[in-house]
Amino acid sequence: MPPVFHSLRLLVLACLALGGPSAVLAQGFAAYISPPRFELKAQPGQRLREVMEIQHVGQQKGNYRIYTNDWTFGPDNAVTFSNELQPDSCRPWVTIERRELSIEPGARYRFRFEIAPPPGTAPRECRFAIMVEGLDPTRVQGAVSFPVGGRIGVIVYAAIGGAAPRLEIVGTRVEPLQGQPTAVLDVRNSGNAHGRLGGFVNGRDASGARFEMAPADLPILPGETRRVPLNPMAEDGKPAPQPAFPLRVQGELEWGQNRVPLDTSFSP
Repeated sequence: MPPVFHSLRLLVLACLALGGPSAVLAQGFAAYISPPRFELKAQPGQRLREVMEIQHVGQQKGNYRIYTNDWTFGPDNAVTFSNELQPDSCRPWVTIERRELSIEPGARYRFRFEIAPPPGTAPRECRFAIMVEGLDPTRVQGAVSFPVGGRIGVIVYAAIGGAAPRLEIVGTRVEPLQGQPTAVLDVRNSGNAHGRLGGFVNGRDASGARFEMAPADLPILPGETRRVPLNPMAEDGKPAPQPAFPLRVQGELEWGQNRVPLDTSFSP
């Protein structure tokens, strides 16, 4: 892998999928960042301004470097960042307010950025990451210091000129994930912006147990088909059930204002 690429799978999956503030807490880097991702709409020839909040929770002043990266989302759900401009990158449209930042302990900073798609830009999705990297050194045996490499990526999606996803379920199967057989949907996106499946369906397994199920909150990028696990939901503070296959699933999933019917059986 070229040196400009860095794989941060667990860290950035939180940015892509979760709804709460993202955080990295390590020696030399102690920050909460909110929101963890942006899903925006913009028009060609118009400037879009947005703000993210960085809270420094360390006991001493925190120093950070801030910059943009391109990124890709692999079939294994690993995110790979690139400092170099990738083909058709929209990062030249992006302006950040500053590249270095110091924040007092417990303080918050509202960090501004702008996206300015050129006039005449065809409908498409602009995707990039705003990287926040700790600059504070750590000391070893009171003598030698070197930089700590903690950082986090805030993922930005901007649909330009009415770009939108178009999702469809093109396959279903059972795969072993994390040591357990799991119902999986193959979801194709033939649109020009990313989309996510949402909603709940009803599952009934071989033992007769009934439970609600929901798709994993994964982005399906334009032109790709992604494997999306369909997971049983936990109830009343109990662990999520482990279905006994074969499993029957019925109901409707959704993306945006659209509905996707699902009525199928999953067998290993």
